[in-house]
Amino acid sequence: MGSPKISLALFSFILLAIFWPSRAQNSQQDYVDAHNAARAQVGVGPLAWDDTVAAYAQNYANQRINDCNLVHSGGRYGENLAEGSGDLTGTDAVNLWVSEKQYYDYNSNTCAQGQQCGHYTQVVWRDSVRLGCARVQCTNNGWWFVICSYDPPGNYVGQRPY
Repeated sequence: MGSPKISLALFSFILLAIFWPSRAQNSQQDYVDAHNAARAQVGVGPLAWDDTVAAYAQNYANQRINDCNLVHSGGRYGENLAEGSGDLTGTDAVNLWVSEKQYYDYNSNTCAQGQQCGHYTQVVWRDSVRLGCARVQCTNNGWWFVICSYDPPGNYVGQRPY
């Protein structure tokens, strides 16, 4: 009689082991934590997850699912986009954006010549307080597409992010 319980427990553990990694680093809290870690480094207040902003991000991700490329939507929220092969997680995408910090010069409020830093400055934009992100697997190339939207948006010319 004890054998079916052990089998069920073992089966459950195996399923958990198989499917757990696919959700790792893609939860709402994972996105929020990755952003807020970068914001804390420069003394900027935390972002909070917002379902309305997340719905906007999900809608845009769904529009890109059949033809993933990094075309900026120009919507009402500030946005960061990433795509990648393999299993690009939400945390990976945020870390890519944050890695641009090395190219941002606060004193001149510019990026190093020939480098991008606008994704980073949006992550740490002091006036942004709400965050929503989405992640979809592209049907045209199997890559992953990640978008994070910010409210209010940032990256205004002539303004420093923090």
